[in-house]
Amino acid sequence: EIKDRRAVEPLIGLLKDKDPLIRRHAVKALGKIGDSRGVTPLIGVLNDRSEQPHVKMTAAEALGRIGEQQAVEPLIGALKDTHWTVRSEAAKALGKIRDSRAVSPLVLALQDKDPSVRGHVVDALREIRDPRAEEPLRSALKDGDKNVRKRAEQALTKIVGNSE
Repeated sequence: EIKDRRAVEPLIGLLKDKDPLIRRHAVKALGKIGDSRGVTPLIGVLNDRSEQPHVKMTAAEALGRIGEQQAVEPLIGALKDTHWTVRSEAAKALGKIRDSRAVSPLVLALQDKDPSVRGHVVDALREIRDPRAEEPLRSALKDGDKNVRKRAEQALTKIVGNSE
């Protein structure tokens, strides 16, 4: 909570703890501190196929908080994770980083089976504000989930403005 950068190295060491709760709290603390030294270890957590979903989800969130461009490709990869919570947090993190490399993968993720993921994908596209997202967001206006449709409308308003 005090965000002391001296804690970064010890927290990185805790990412190898056998207890997933300890790892999750270390990941969360690294995200709050926001030091770029935590990015590579957090990417390691995100890419670890044996890691618990809640720890990977927290790693995606932490990477979004830190906002380093180096996290974009690993977060794009996390859009295909087997757990919806990881995919959802990866989309949110990509929206925070606002890198245009994420637009095409996010557009593909608009087809995710989980409406929560689709909603966060729409939000991420809104934050990136790339014109390439306009047509896919128009398609999202017909999504089967009311919340996704509403968020798509808000995203389009932000991307194309009120000119329509």
